[in-house]
Amino acid sequence: MLYPHTKLVKSLVWGYTFSTYMIRLGLTFDDVLLEPRKTAVKRGDVSVETRLSKKARLAIPLLSAASDTVSDARFAIALGKLGGMAVLHRNCSLEEQVQMVKEVVRAGLPAGAAVGPLDVARAVALSEAGASFIFIDCAHAHAPGIIAAAKEMKRRFKSLKNNNPRSADGAPPLLRGITQLVVGNIVTKEAAKDFIGIADALKVGIGPGAICTTRIVSGVGVPQLTAVMDVASVARKKGIPVIADGGIRTTGDMVKALAAGASLVMMGSMFAGAEEAPGDIITENGKQYKSYRGMGSPEALEKRHALDRYGMSKKHVAEGVAGKVLYKGTVAEIVEEMIGGIKAGMGYIGAATIDEMPKQARFIQITGAGLKESHPHSIQ
Repeated sequence: MLYPHTKLVKSLVWGYTFSTYMIRLGLTFDDVLLEPRKTAVKRGDVSVETRLSKKARLAIPLLSAASDTVSDARFAIALGKLGGMAVLHRNCSLEEQVQMVKEVVRAGLPAGAAVGPLDVARAVALSEAGASFIFIDCAHAHAPGIIAAAKEMKRRFKSLKNNNPRSADGAPPLLRGITQLVVGNIVTKEAAKDFIGIADALKVGIGPGAICTTRIVSGVGVPQLTAVMDVASVARKKGIPVIADGGIRTTGDMVKALAAGASLVMMGSMFAGAEEAPGDIITENGKQYKSYRGMGSPEALEKRHALDRYGMSKKHVAEGVAGKVLYKGTVAEIVEEMIGGIKAGMGYIGAATIDEMPKQARFIQITGAGLKESHPHSIQ
């Protein structure tokens, strides 16, 4: 299939015919701002409740990434009580991950868990343990084998009966019964079309994460704002929520992702510095840090459980790094700041709900000077 503006060109050197197309512009969060709109909506009046699937809603549009330095049971319970969801990492044995799911379920919260792109058996076991959501965890999910595996997971889920918990009093009702399937990661309209009718939600992002080196190693990816817009342009028509996974550094980036069509944002580095995240606090030069690593980092790949995320049967080329992030306090303190920023953005553009944000959004592309002007300046 040829892209728009494609033409066939005969090579003067090799003599064969190949396709070429006009290179289109890809934008990420720092490339744009949202124009303020005339509005009577106040930030105190907006609702940040959102959809995680056609059948399930969350009180806040925040998910934590399936990193073993972020999303364990303790963190999942802390974020879940605030209305979000952590995707329990899979860089461990199945038995260990099942225990994490059961711990979250015992706390009266819906559990989300990551599985390898072809690991149907693990997905079924986690569903039987009570997981409300299974997240296919793959760097590039647009492949025939993964599409087939996703279909099989959905078929198996329908044949199972589990007892996923309902939400606590006062919280939005959450899914009970058939486990839902989130597929990722993808970045194109074509991929979105292929998963319509299979996935209950789609996760977007190849290479935007703080500790991901996929774009540097492979030269492949789509700037995150454009990727979200492309996938959302297909998925939203079918009522399929989109998750913007990676590239989020500020609450302003969260607002832009939601305005671009995402229903939720997924973050690793923004949560890795939380008190409840795995790992000890490290003190260096009077500052406190916590460790954080990508699942494609050499350190994570040493455990081997995440190798299939990057299509590896054995450790090969790393597509992530490890490091540390500043300690930020409790999850509650972090989430309060995030939700405050999101509500402020919604107030500026006149969106009373998350679903209204794309309708109200008017993006303006900015220059490097505009980006510089957007940050604090002219002070010492």
